[in-house]
Amino acid sequence: MKYILVSGGVISGIGKGVISSSLGTILKSCGFRVTAIKIDPYLNIDAGTFSPYEHGEVFVLDDGGEVDLDLGNYERFLNVTLHKDNNITTGKIYQHVISKERKGDYLGKTVQVVPHVTDAIMEWVERVVKIPVNGDQEPPEVCIIELGGTIGDIEGMPFVEAFRQFQFRVKSENFCNIHVSLVPQPSATGEQKTKPTQHSVRALRGLGLSPDLIVCRSVSPIEMSVKDKISNFCHVAPEQVINVHDVSSIYHVPSVLEAQNLSTYLKKRLSLPTYPARFLLTKWKNLADKYDRIQKKCTIALVGKYTRLEDSYASVIKALRHAALAVNRRLDLAIIEATHLEEETVTNDPVSYHEAWKKLCIADGILVPGGFGNRGVEGKIAAAKWARENQKPYLGVCLGLQVATIEFARNILGMNDANSTEMNPDTPHPVVIDMPEHNPGNMGGTMRLGKRRTVFKSDQSVLRKLYNGNRDFVDERHRHRYEVNPSFIHLFEEKGFNFVGHDVEGMRMEIMELKDHPYYVAVQFHPEFLSRPLHPSPPYLGLLLASCGKLQTHIDKGNRLSPRERLMSENDPDTSESELEMSLRSNLVLKT
Repeated sequence: MKYILVSGGVISGIGKGVISSSLGTILKSCGFRVTAIKIDPYLNIDAGTFSPYEHGEVFVLDDGGEVDLDLGNYERFLNVTLHKDNNITTGKIYQHVISKERKGDYLGKTVQVVPHVTDAIMEWVERVVKIPVNGDQEPPEVCIIELGGTIGDIEGMPFVEAFRQFQFRVKSENFCNIHVSLVPQPSATGEQKTKPTQHSVRALRGLGLSPDLIVCRSVSPIEMSVKDKISNFCHVAPEQVINVHDVSSIYHVPSVLEAQNLSTYLKKRLSLPTYPARFLLTKWKNLADKYDRIQKKCTIALVGKYTRLEDSYASVIKALRHAALAVNRRLDLAIIEATHLEEETVTNDPVSYHEAWKKLCIADGILVPGGFGNRGVEGKIAAAKWARENQKPYLGVCLGLQVATIEFARNILGMNDANSTEMNPDTPHPVVIDMPEHNPGNMGGTMRLGKRRTVFKSDQSVLRKLYNGNRDFVDERHRHRYEVNPSFIHLFEEKGFNFVGHDVEGMRMEIMELKDHPYYVAVQFHPEFLSRPLHPSPPYLGLLLASCGKLQTHIDKGNRLSPRERLMSENDPDTSESELEMSLRSNLVLKT
């Protein structure tokens, strides 16, 4: 097993997750089986109880793990299925150590950070790296470990010490440290400054880790003189200083790294074998180039609650971008604060109210994502009503399904006070109710989580056609504690509000579609978690197709994209470069 530790310096949030994912993409394109681990040095057991404003969205895995959003980047870039133990937190480690102490596993010894906590970290890593992630039984060959936070943080010290020991435990030829640092460029002088990187590397080396590669993040490409200076002061050769400057899309990052011979260096440094070339990177380059080329826009209004931080809806926004690329459109995202659509905002903040409604009205499609709590729900209900009445394409996800149900009950079924028991426990028409078995009183890890099967009830379902008309079911990831009340289903379906998908037992409503509407679809699961850049999520693809007026044509053609679009969407790493070029060339001739 080969290990690559990615650490960060100067500031957090400089792109360690994207760089780690891109490293994995490069190695996977070289034929290696790659897995990834994210280390978060906070005391929480997992990310499930975080506000999205703390660390962005909570990403959900197949096994129900609620983890850091960087694991979503790993899955999207590497096309792998990770597990909850691929996200290590200080809370998990201490819980594990204390549990062993309570059982007497330490035989009366004084339990200390060194060696017991550091040993637990190393053993955890060695256990997780053996778990297959590619859908087969083959263990990974390379593990990329991203250490969250920045070097010098007191909360991250046990992990730094653990990896100081770990490099000797697994031998130098199996361990590589890549340090990501910021090279700022103050506008006053325009000069790229290396001093923050020097201090960061000095701190890292003082803790016993010496970087093999220094990845410099910068606004613009760094000059050779800057590379030489970093090389001189940070004890690395100039070719070991890599630059990742700001690019138009993250899809360019693997190509930016590989252009600096990263795979060649890693193969030599870690004594990796040479496999026959695979051309996954060619598809990434094509995808990035396509992103830059597209001119036509499609405007989607995202009506949400956590709108101050875009990372709160990271997977949702990425799923929209994947779908937009597939239909040859540039995503124009209009993020709307749900509370600004509510009637009381007219009095308190009329400017925000009218601006929010203007954005909603001119959008080509509307998306209401998941969420919790009462704030903004009435605004989301108003958005669902406007989409239904004005034949505007609508996709509701999780809470988006529930607000669509509440809106229909109020305005079509005549239940004026219909609501969810989450918002109003005493509502006389509880069209959305909690699931008692998932509400034991604790907050963390108690929802209906992870991958579960949805069975289609109707052959005419739009989503069934978008997924694959030959399949009777689909497996998607869930994260919710409330569901549509099955007691009211017959009343909804009599009026054309059809629940076309349910769980295996037939009790929980998973998919609804409105009759005689261009695209009014809502799902209880979170399809964005399984969306991939080269394989967009069908519900999101349907929203973009309907918003562009292409949905019916797409379905009539057997749910097939054009040759060029299909080339970009099929995630087949074994397609040869010559096949790609021939397909592109023939498509160009046909268009000419």
